[in-house]
Amino acid sequence: MTMGRVLITGGTGLLGGRITQLLQDQGTGVAYLSRRPDYVARIPAYEWDVNAQKIDADCLKDTGAIIHLAGAGVADRRWSAERKEEILQSRTRSTALLYKLLKENPHSVHTVVCASAIGYYGYDNGEWKDENSAPASDFLADVTKAWEDAEDRLAELGVRVVKIRIGIVLTREGGALKELAKPIQWWAGAPLGSGDQYMSWIHIDDVTRIFLYALENDSLSGAYNAAAPNPVTNAVFTKAVAKTLNKPLLLPNVPPFAMRMLVGEMAEMLLGGSRVSSEKIRDAGFVFNFPHLEEALEDLLRQN
Repeated sequence: MTMGRVLITGGTGLLGGRITQLLQDQGTGVAYLSRRPDYVARIPAYEWDVNAQKIDADCLKDTGAIIHLAGAGVADRRWSAERKEEILQSRTRSTALLYKLLKENPHSVHTVVCASAIGYYGYDNGEWKDENSAPASDFLADVTKAWEDAEDRLAELGVRVVKIRIGIVLTREGGALKELAKPIQWWAGAPLGSGDQYMSWIHIDDVTRIFLYALENDSLSGAYNAAAPNPVTNAVFTKAVAKTLNKPLLLPNVPPFAMRMLVGEMAEMLLGGSRVSSEKIRDAGFVFNFPHLEEALEDLLRQN
């Protein structure tokens, strides 16, 4: 395990909380960067203000590694011009603030593991995408590229940088699975659009373990996809959720125009998809606990 304390941005989120628990279970010290450190319970927390580009440099004391998860939720609200700018700036400016922190202060940080997203690859026709594939040019791809460019700057400071391109995280606590399962439970579920778009999903436990794997293995650097080895189409995913819940699918596919009316430009994220390879992280020795959708759904939907 990496020596020293692990400093986490975005630690109070779902993924950050899971990573915190695993680190603590291993006896590793954890601290958070937070806008409101007084509200963080049981974890040492230090204040940072991304908009003002201010940070408490005391957070570097005894810190050997940083896990950088901070960023405004992509699917939390409709994509107004203001919200789109917030999504971008929350990622690039928070990373720039970490760069400033490490550049201007003495520290013992040797590793930074950063969140990224498979949105880098855009929406395509089902061709496999790996870490060498070119970025797309839609909104989320542009955000992710700018995000990773900011993360790459950290390597200029002599630290090891690992970028985890996260797929659709499946968890019982919320997110995509909960939203997709909700109408199915009420007999109102249906595939979105054509249903042919690929969903590169990953179980919450596996993405958490990938972050720790990247932290612990000095041979890893650069970008790695965090998506299960067996992506499926939206139609297959929807049918698998219905089967796990023992519910029928009675309605026709939700037409694209209805999706656009409901959520605006964000519909493109739901109607599009990408088929993302996890071969690189598996070749690095990582073993998925949930490589197949059916077993992931059994674990997440049948244990309530």
